[in-house]
Amino acid sequence: MTSITPMPTNTSQLDFQALAHQVMQRCEELSRLSQSPDYLDRRYLSEEHTAANQLVSNWMQQAGMQTWQDAAGNIWGRYQSTNPQAKTLLMGSHLDTVPNGGKYDGMLGVIAPISLIGALHEAGITLPFHLDVVGFGDEEGTRFGSTLLGSRALTGQWPAEWATLPDKDDITLAQAMANFGLDFQKIPNATLQPETLLGYLEVHIEQGPVLEQADLPVGVVSAIAGAKRFQIHLSGMAGHAGTVPMSLRQDSLCAASEMILAIERLAKQHDVVATVGRVENSPNGVNVIAGTTQFSLDIRSADDQTRDTALADILQDLHHIAEARNITLTMEQTHSASAVQCEPALQKLLTESIEKSGYQPLTLLSGAGHDAMAIADICPIAMLFVRCDKGISHHPAEAIQQDDVATALAVLEQTLLTYQES
Repeated sequence: MTSITPMPTNTSQLDFQALAHQVMQRCEELSRLSQSPDYLDRRYLSEEHTAANQLVSNWMQQAGMQTWQDAAGNIWGRYQSTNPQAKTLLMGSHLDTVPNGGKYDGMLGVIAPISLIGALHEAGITLPFHLDVVGFGDEEGTRFGSTLLGSRALTGQWPAEWATLPDKDDITLAQAMANFGLDFQKIPNATLQPETLLGYLEVHIEQGPVLEQADLPVGVVSAIAGAKRFQIHLSGMAGHAGTVPMSLRQDSLCAASEMILAIERLAKQHDVVATVGRVENSPNGVNVIAGTTQFSLDIRSADDQTRDTALADILQDLHHIAEARNITLTMEQTHSASAVQCEPALQKLLTESIEKSGYQPLTLLSGAGHDAMAIADICPIAMLFVRCDKGISHHPAEAIQQDDVATALAVLEQTLLTYQES
């Protein structure tokens, strides 16, 4: 799908530090669009979504791009090829945030390519393909509980039942779209045709500590981990803390504690990541034996079979523990997403672009989900990670360095100028 044209070490005349400074300023400006006065919180189909789309559209137009908003509320800009019949390379990420989120998650992947395109346009540099940048309206799923709404619209995968998805105020998705000036029934108009696409490239902060530990500014993503989530329910018998002998107890919290340690042990054995992030306990009294306990299980891997093998061993252990402790165990699956592999040719292209930009390439896994997961249904995908401070994300302390953004821009320019349709 791609071919690599030999090129010398990066000799670009673009001022990547100045562009990186612009990217940082624009991320700061975009972060001021929040529905909370106390922290960053921008949700799908809100007034702040409208304002973000308008601001990003203005930047796109300044960069010499044609702009439009699609039927799902995603904002688009096109850097037109001189060949009207050329295929399209997509770039982008999301503009929505989690409550009390950071200012670079998603936004960096929209703003960075816009600033780069502006510099290419000013320098009179054209490309042999259309370059479309998209700011997705929803990736986080904060408002309606279903993730990747913006990117999944491009793939034609919006079930009719989503029309009745409610937010916390019982406003349905269909009604929120109408309030935004959209029509749920016209969502198919956002669908892209795979035969017109070359691929999709997403720039994103790593949201993890690997690049920082390796002292590298950027890295190439090999795959996006597939995840499954469960809610585990344990039912024992509540009782008086002073009168029930230890040998006769049906303590659901003790059972949960043993299970959580078993999950950790087995995840390490199978080389997957598994997390118990939420625990609820009842009666939760200082002098009462726990009678019911619930906890979440999130398990992820770049290989679905490896994940599912580990999961099978974990569930077997959980049932053994419940049986030994005379605890009733029930569970429900709340989420499932398959792992997505990044296109090898695009990985190679990014790797060589990093080398030509004077840096050591590093390939790493993405444990978090991204819009690229949805877009993989219609075209090859790739991701370029940018180092973030201490790996912190989904938090106001989320931070990146201007120098790293400059490196990412240099790698992107090298990638775009090298990329050719084979």
